[in-house]
Amino acid sequence: METYKCEKCDMAVNASCATCNEPLVNGMLQLEDGSSVQISQCPKCEGKIKSPQCCGMDMSCSV
Repeated sequence: METYKCEKCDMAVNASCATCNEPLVNGMLQLEDGSSVQISQCPKCEGKIKSPQCCGMDMSCSV
């Protein structure tokens, strides 16, 4: 399972899709204005959420 970890305080979370029970994978989503945001995505149903945050910043993902 993918683990998201805060680089500042070392808090970590495991994330999986409640529909498919698949571990979420880290990704990037391109926005219309050309910017991008970090997301967590289900590899089976392709559902997406904003990646977890901690201490005011995106948590990093170890693959």
